[in-house]
Amino acid sequence: MSQTNPQWENEIAKRRTFAIISHPDAGKTTMTEKLLYYGGAIREAGMVKGRKNSKHATSDWMEIEKKRGISVTSSAMDFEYKGHHINILDTPGHQDFSEDTYRTLTAADAAVMIIDVAKGVEAQTIKLFKVCRMRGIPIFTFINKLDRHGKDPFELLEEIERVLGIRSYPMNWPIGMGSYFSGVYDRMKSRVELYQSDTQHEEISFFPVEGADDPMIGERVGQELWQQLQEEIALLDVAGDEYDPELIAKGQLTPVFFGSAINNFGVQTFLDNFLQMAPAPSAKKSNIGLIDPYTNPFSGFIFKIQANMNPAHRDRIAFLRICSGKFERGMTVKHVRLGKDIKLAQPVQFMAQDREIVEESYAGDVIGLFDPGIFQIGDTLCVGRQFEYEEMPHFSPEFFSKVMVKDALKHKQFQKGIMQLTEEGTVQLFRTYPMEELILGVVGVLQFEVLEYRLKAEYGVEIMLTRMPYQIARWLEGDKAALDAVKNKTVTDRYGRPVMLFESEYQLRVAMEKYSSIKFHESSLGLKATQS
Repeated sequence: MSQTNPQWENEIAKRRTFAIISHPDAGKTTMTEKLLYYGGAIREAGMVKGRKNSKHATSDWMEIEKKRGISVTSSAMDFEYKGHHINILDTPGHQDFSEDTYRTLTAADAAVMIIDVAKGVEAQTIKLFKVCRMRGIPIFTFINKLDRHGKDPFELLEEIERVLGIRSYPMNWPIGMGSYFSGVYDRMKSRVELYQSDTQHEEISFFPVEGADDPMIGERVGQELWQQLQEEIALLDVAGDEYDPELIAKGQLTPVFFGSAINNFGVQTFLDNFLQMAPAPSAKKSNIGLIDPYTNPFSGFIFKIQANMNPAHRDRIAFLRICSGKFERGMTVKHVRLGKDIKLAQPVQFMAQDREIVEESYAGDVIGLFDPGIFQIGDTLCVGRQFEYEEMPHFSPEFFSKVMVKDALKHKQFQKGIMQLTEEGTVQLFRTYPMEELILGVVGVLQFEVLEYRLKAEYGVEIMLTRMPYQIARWLEGDKAALDAVKNKTVTDRYGRPVMLFESEYQLRVAMEKYSSIKFHESSLGLKATQS
């Protein structure tokens, strides 16, 4: 075990790496823009809705994203703010891009959950939240759009607990809502941050008070709203959860902030508090135990692969989360799966499509590596003793289609495109037995549209998709005789592992009873590949 390097320790301790999760339209991309704006990473935080054709969100780079106004792929962005080095993993908010989002969460040390005050906890938020809870990472909540009328704040807190199973501690509390929204009362610092409807709140405007019952609040926001605030704070103090840093660190208590990202209100306050409470990079699980970020030399894992980020160069980038030590440009590392030494000559960091060469980075950072086709999602890169980080989680597709190329003469381009997009994780690829027909599985149906778009735009290939009735995939584990007996009922994944597809939960239950000697797994985690 290496000794702690003082410079590493200081740099790693400065890192905050988090993902932003939400349901579509809750304001995630807007929040990302505002954080980048406060960090000085962009000059202008542009609105997402109603944007002109020439103007799109900083974190959205793919052409289809600009046309639709949604985040299709996960972006990684970094900036400096008040002595911290911040890495934002901007996950796709659209409900049909959840698998890429799931994988990105493995690279985050914390999650910021954006909730629309009018809609509350929505379906996509629940899915993403489950992955965060599975990993036990701290979750910070920003209840957005307080400048619009929405649900009662107490109702929202109750919903967070009932639907997501996590307790909450409001760090601040709204004074009014919608057209009556006047600001928030900061419970921790006993001050009021004032809201003005016709300003972008570039600077925090607040005044200290003796408590929620300070008459000065009534003078500034009106007697009726002041009276309501006093009653609600009294109720919170008696019936609400207590502030507990240990429970926050375990992901069992979420600090809650109220604000309006589109108007910059509450964003800087949230960021300042978040940086104090969110964890620096911590030890990660591997096949030789926990890997401490401070005492181990460089190591990291690939959590995302994205081809053709630069259409002019048709390049392929592997996103690497650094988990320990220091990275230096040009260093030689061990590619553990291949058992090869490789030189990392041109690492890059991103601001959407813009990129710059990285000279050095530390645990907690995310860098992009040019990939000549040697990386797969989940690969470990390290210096010194060899080990592998925990396998990436995979999720059962929910939609399936047979795929054929329209022009048989373009079969070679089709094969190349399908393999690259499969390696990126855009789709999962299955083959039937014995005909070797191709079946594609996705978590959300819009991924089929992205697949068609990218195959045509990037590889010049048009395809035909025939939807299939399946809704569930299960990976099979058993002895050879048992698996051979069901071979004609199975497909294989891209690693040759047997998979059975089902149209309903009922069909799955029947199969599990009929083939009791076979184990049915929801994912391929831990199952051995029969081909590479």
